[in-house]
Amino acid sequence: MQALIELLAGFIALLAAAALAQFGVDLTSATADREVHRVSDCRTAEAPALVKARRAADC
Repeated sequence: MQALIELLAGFIALLAAAALAQFGVDLTSATADREVHRVSDCRTAEAPALVKARRAADC
């Protein structure tokens, strides 16, 4: 009886995946791909410091 229920559940999941695939939905990717964005800290005002280091002028 449990095998029949699992078979029906699998068949319903297969039909749902086929129906959603028609609209471009992909169910295989469970986690979203993370993006890494690197930003630079560019300050316009100079902070007072005892020792000043040179910074690249790419801001």
